[in-house]
Amino acid sequence: MSHVVVIGAGQAGSSLVVKLRNQGFDGQITLIGEEKAPPYQRPPLSKKYLLGEMDLERLYLKPESFYAENEINLRTGETVSALDVYKGTITVSGEELKYDHLVFTTGSKLRYLPASIGGDLDGVYGVRGLTDVDAMEPEFAEGKHVLVIGGGYIGLEAAAVASAKGLKVTLVEMADRILQRVACSQTSYYFRALHRSKGVNIIEGVGLDHLIGDDGRVVGAKLSDGTEMDIDFAIVGVGILPNIDVAEDAGVEIDNGIATDAYGCTSFSNIWAAGDCASFPYKGERIRLESVPNAIDQAEIVAENIMGAKKPYVAKPWFWSDQYDVKLQIAGLNTGYDDVVTRQGDKDSTVSFWYYKGDQLLAVDAMNDPRGYMIGKRVIEAGKTIDKAAVADPDADLKSFM
Repeated sequence: MSHVVVIGAGQAGSSLVVKLRNQGFDGQITLIGEEKAPPYQRPPLSKKYLLGEMDLERLYLKPESFYAENEINLRTGETVSALDVYKGTITVSGEELKYDHLVFTTGSKLRYLPASIGGDLDGVYGVRGLTDVDAMEPEFAEGKHVLVIGGGYIGLEAAAVASAKGLKVTLVEMADRILQRVACSQTSYYFRALHRSKGVNIIEGVGLDHLIGDDGRVVGAKLSDGTEMDIDFAIVGVGILPNIDVAEDAGVEIDNGIATDAYGCTSFSNIWAAGDCASFPYKGERIRLESVPNAIDQAEIVAENIMGAKKPYVAKPWFWSDQYDVKLQIAGLNTGYDDVVTRQGDKDSTVSFWYYKGDQLLAVDAMNDPRGYMIGKRVIEAGKTIDKAAVADPDADLKSFM
């Protein structure tokens, strides 16, 4: 009987094993996760869950009973320490386990601050898993001062929750502007203005020099411009890295993550990868997408290919972020853009920014504009474009371009 072993019990891992069973796979399935909780949604952690608007059980992707009922051996709270690609075995919690197909859905891990600048002090938190959020939740008391380090989406979402709960929030971003790595200046300006309107102190172009500790706990921070401030705790949002250690140690090819072909197969024919940890070919390049839709879609394709489908994965990138009462929806990838066209909605908070390379539409950032997002997404996925003048005209009907 064929045995599929999946390392990583997150969104991709759960999607893959569910798809295998739904496709009629009748062999053994083992799903291994480092966390003690069953597979759960991560995006609500830094939003509804932290705000107390979502219970733990609602985070779970499937009821705990689902896995046993579908003969999926879910092993939580366990660590894979070694992979022997030639014997076809992994070592998990000291036990050697044989596989016919192995899938890495190990996701990503946080970049931490070095201990030399206070990263190991109590009261310094990352935002990645359930234990991270559970640990920091008691800190969110009205009137406390939190320092958010990093002006990407994770940092901004954490700042939004802290502000909504009545905390004093300071956010520092060492780049010239927040979201500089991932978005145009117009999107940065929009969210800078939004956060400042909610009382968040955003400091750009200034980094953290070091955190100040007292008896092992953070009590302050010194910035690169010499500014010092007292703080009650800190949240670090300085990016994530693909979780590749086990694969890399075993000799699986690595290239901006675990390198796969268009079918999700790695440099070994019976080892696969999907989700945040995997890089794959896309329009002549090799990319890695850190998003829930990618984790689901890529994992499901890998499940089908394990069963012999030979179906290439065609990525349709889209992302989202919730901050206060604003929903940002992103379609496409803006890499290589040379122009941005603004489309203003009928409300001040409704606007979209359309990225072009020449006359070709690449991506859309839509704030409280689900219609603009959906039209842009469909046009991009169809490989078409929309005239810039039509986008800029709020009275133009963009549906005709679909």
